[in-house]
Amino acid sequence: MLGSTHGTLTTDSRRARVIACGEQPGPAVHGRPAEVDDLDVSGRALYSDVPDLDRLFRPESVAVIGASDAEGRPNTGVTRQLIAWSERVGARLHPVHPSRTSVFGIPCSPSVADLPEQVDLAVLLVADPLPVIEELAETKVKFAVVFASGFAETGEEGAAAQDRLTAAVERSGMRLLGPNTNLNAFEHFRDDLDGPAIALITQSGHQGRPVFALQELGIRLSHWAPTGNEADLETADFISYFAERPEVGAIACYVEGLKDGRAFLLAADRAARRGVPVVAVKVGRTETGARTAASHTGKLTGADAVVDAAMRQYGVIRVDGLDELQDTAALLARARPPRADGVVVYSISGGTGAHFADLATEAGLRLPALSEARQAELHQWIPEYLSVANPVDNGGHPVGDWRGRKIIDAILDDPEVGVLICPITGPFPPLSDRLVQDLVDAAERTDKLVCVVWGSPVGTEPAYREVLLGSSRVATFRTVANCITAVRAYLDHHRFVAGYRSPFDEAPRTPSPSYRKAQALMRPGQQLSEHAAKQLLRAYGIRVPREQLVTSAAAAVRAAGLVGYPVVMKASGARIAHKTELGLVKIGLTSASQVRDAYRGLTDIARYEDVSLDGVLVCQMVERGVEMVVGTAHDELFGPTVTVGLGGVLVEVLNDTAVRVPPFGEEQARDMCAELRGRALFDGVRGRPPADLDALVEVVLRVQRMVLELGGELAELDINPLMVLPRGQGAVALDALAVCR
Repeated sequence: MLGSTHGTLTTDSRRARVIACGEQPGPAVHGRPAEVDDLDVSGRALYSDVPDLDRLFRPESVAVIGASDAEGRPNTGVTRQLIAWSERVGARLHPVHPSRTSVFGIPCSPSVADLPEQVDLAVLLVADPLPVIEELAETKVKFAVVFASGFAETGEEGAAAQDRLTAAVERSGMRLLGPNTNLNAFEHFRDDLDGPAIALITQSGHQGRPVFALQELGIRLSHWAPTGNEADLETADFISYFAERPEVGAIACYVEGLKDGRAFLLAADRAARRGVPVVAVKVGRTETGARTAASHTGKLTGADAVVDAAMRQYGVIRVDGLDELQDTAALLARARPPRADGVVVYSISGGTGAHFADLATEAGLRLPALSEARQAELHQWIPEYLSVANPVDNGGHPVGDWRGRKIIDAILDDPEVGVLICPITGPFPPLSDRLVQDLVDAAERTDKLVCVVWGSPVGTEPAYREVLLGSSRVATFRTVANCITAVRAYLDHHRFVAGYRSPFDEAPRTPSPSYRKAQALMRPGQQLSEHAAKQLLRAYGIRVPREQLVTSAAAAVRAAGLVGYPVVMKASGARIAHKTELGLVKIGLTSASQVRDAYRGLTDIARYEDVSLDGVLVCQMVERGVEMVVGTAHDELFGPTVTVGLGGVLVEVLNDTAVRVPPFGEEQARDMCAELRGRALFDGVRGRPPADLDALVEVVLRVQRMVLELGGELAELDINPLMVLPRGQGAVALDALAVCR
């Protein structure tokens, strides 16, 4: 197998810019200039520092520019909240206003230049922040927050204003949160809650409210970063920072768009290496959602299939609803790693258990049958006529006495069980109260996950409000769907991090010999002919059929004899994209006369269609195999991507593809193949032998290497069909289209 292209990296995402080959080495790395070894083969930085945001969240001194205490003024309420927040975090607050001597009894400075000390954080309550940013630069302020709107979210003029703001911030050396942000960073976080915390990142403050409200259920929150338009600090910066915080057990994100796709991947990689789960709602699954998100924050939403694949590559858990974000982040923040991946459903109703088991199994959870010995033990307390294999149905009465706790302990003692889920469809005191208390007590003595679905629509019952929510060990849900989503994410996350290997750890630093061969074939701004595109594939070790390019009927006959009958003949030219539709392909030719006729026919069609040819290809005919497509395209957010899927003339109809963002390794290449709906074709169907999956994976990895090395020169590559032969016989690229930048 071709070596995987994997690098350890840290990320100050503002500095993690794409650096074109041949430019000067880019961002600072751990306080020093980046060297050649800090760049991958495409010239992109691999290493950068995690931003130090301590003084943003815990400043020693704060300046409020535009502070007010005049009743009825919008700035007055904001100033009041900032004063209260500063007191809670122990910061000295300095109001700034040109016409006030004091604000809420605090001495007020007339301008930034008159501040009594250098401040860590400046909060700008002004309509035009640009002049103030330039003033703050002279005072060496570390952080600024801009609430003002009217920037990139409003269109071209606003985007230009945001560009000017960004440039001023970069010149100043300070870091900026916003514009178009809000007061969420300065909320009142409860300090009486224990355990790992959730750190929250949102591009729309309102969308973070359900997660913030988890504090009322006893779940700790440590930070809230409302990123707004992300003129400077972005989602990736906060993921990197939060992943390093010891108190953070999970990171919850509401993302409308990403500023820099690669920076996001660097940050997600850092979280994955640290084992910190990142749970995200990402807007943009539909065209309408993408358009609305762009108007809200001015961000790129990216092609959703690519965003989805990139998140899965780096273990980011994507959920759809805010309720799922809330419940999944809460579970992942607090639950210990699983001892086993088996899930047992325990209920007082056979109907409830069967329904839940169906939904859980369909979602991919493993519900192992308990051993005969374990079932016999359970039948000491549960009537024999009830099923206890999994799900476990206790019939109701045992939960009301000492037997209930015995049953729960026996289930949790099973080595195959990592998660116990008890759906309680409605309160039925006193039995439900006893059941809930037994579950909470059992959870305290085990290191396995205990989940309860409290199905009552009321939610005011003491068993729920006091006992379940009072437990830090039981994960409590209000819906079956959210429970299943969260448990699946919990098990998937821990499987992922246990085997995670950063795809950047072995990222190639220097071009391969293939790159030098390929460069000579590139034609800037042009589409290559099939013949030239196949030479490009050959340069990277991708097998193509025996073939010759000819310019006469006689030469075609000679070439057919050398290639070996039967042959395929195709018109070859730089501007031909769909040869089959134009009749520019002839297959199954078995004689010299057929070859001569085919040559004349192809050249006649080309003249009629006004298609310019560089010749006619006489190719070896390869018949038996699975037709696949492997290619690369450029995503506006993440850059070059690699795609694999079912190929042939019906590729657009089948639309069965998987995509990844380089760099990735062999395991991810195999995962791509496993994701395809038509993956059963690799095993052999209707008497056909199994396909050479290893050869397909090899081609995917070689195309990735090509992408990494030629990303700045290769706009698009499409190998279709790639004929994957029977196992052990390899794969052959029968056709290829390549477009140069």
